[in-house]
Amino acid sequence: MSAETDTLYMEHALRLARRARDAGEVPVGAVLVSRGEVIGEGCNSVISASDPTAHAEIVALRDASWRVGNYRHPDATLYVTLEPCTMCIGALVHARVSTLVFAAREPRAGAVCSAAQLLAAGFYNHRVNWREGILAVDSSELLRDFFRARRAVRSRESKSQAAPE
Repeated sequence: MSAETDTLYMEHALRLARRARDAGEVPVGAVLVSRGEVIGEGCNSVISASDPTAHAEIVALRDASWRVGNYRHPDATLYVTLEPCTMCIGALVHARVSTLVFAAREPRAGAVCSAAQLLAAGFYNHRVNWREGILAVDSSELLRDFFRARRAVRSRESKSQAAPE
């Protein structure tokens, strides 16, 4: 894929991340593309779905699998705004996704190159190619602003609860 194509699909993923943010979810979006066509998309919906597995990547894979009638996507590229976690890496391997493109690193739980390097492990029966950094600044700013706003709300709430009556 060209840098222009990567940017186009990552912009789509960022729109989905903003949708998650607007719903009060951690702003992560994902788009699964096969042969130039979006076959699945999703954003974090852990809270709204009451489902700990409803990460953007999993939602996009489920959407694509339902649409195409197959859980395997060997010609597909997943674009996601944040480095996937361990669970999501496992799902990408099992779905036989060809390529992963992510925007920003996740230093605490990223399982591609940050906290772990699972895609480099030799024990998987499928290899997922990956690259990073497409619109990383935009994704990082979206996440940073989301968590800053969340901390500010919690700080105000704790101060109002601590105030004498």
